[in-house]
Amino acid sequence: MTHKTLTYADLRITPADIYEQMGYHGAEPDNSTYQETQSVILEVSQWLRPQFCFFVVRELPDFDMGKIILRQLRGSEAYAFFICTSGVEFEAYQQRLKQQGDMVRVFIADSLGSVIAEHSADRMEESLQESIDKLSWHHTNRFSPGYCGWHVSQQQLLFPLFKGQTCGVKLTDSSLMVPIKSVSGIIGVGKEIRKLDYTCGLCNFEKCYKRKLKLAK
Repeated sequence: MTHKTLTYADLRITPADIYEQMGYHGAEPDNSTYQETQSVILEVSQWLRPQFCFFVVRELPDFDMGKIILRQLRGSEAYAFFICTSGVEFEAYQQRLKQQGDMVRVFIADSLGSVIAEHSADRMEESLQESIDKLSWHHTNRFSPGYCGWHVSQQQLLFPLFKGQTCGVKLTDSSLMVPIKSVSGIIGVGKEIRKLDYTCGLCNFEKCYKRKLKLAK
């Protein structure tokens, strides 16, 4: 099991990443929104401690992932399971903003939290690649329950594989993760596989964040 705690600086988040998540799609926010966003970033960067953990197994567990993901994993020699999270501190911060009724900051923090979770997953992928470089292996995209036909309820099968070492992330009875700004899933690794563009044309889940990113470009 590889487990790492990060800092805000480690994530390498740019203001453009946050504005894109907020829906600006290349445009600049107004001055008031800009100032509020910078204030949130400054505050969060002082104490943020996102985490990721992953492990690699040779055999694919008995998941019902659907054809899209299984096709992308074809040819893998092993499989990495991962959890990445913005952390319990960020979850508590979001709850405080909601209690204060500061809806502008609630919106900014929600967007920032999504970016934090995704960049934590990016850093996890980099760490995974470092660990398989010695084998001259590559890795696929990452795939998560709730996307590409893999039902979110399969989280209940994925989380026990971590044997309690889940970076502090817990599941609700409805299979949602807490902290909410967390990502979990699988990555295929091996010598003959590659990371490809997400094949959004094969999936009809219109709320997928990868589909939104493709449409924004």
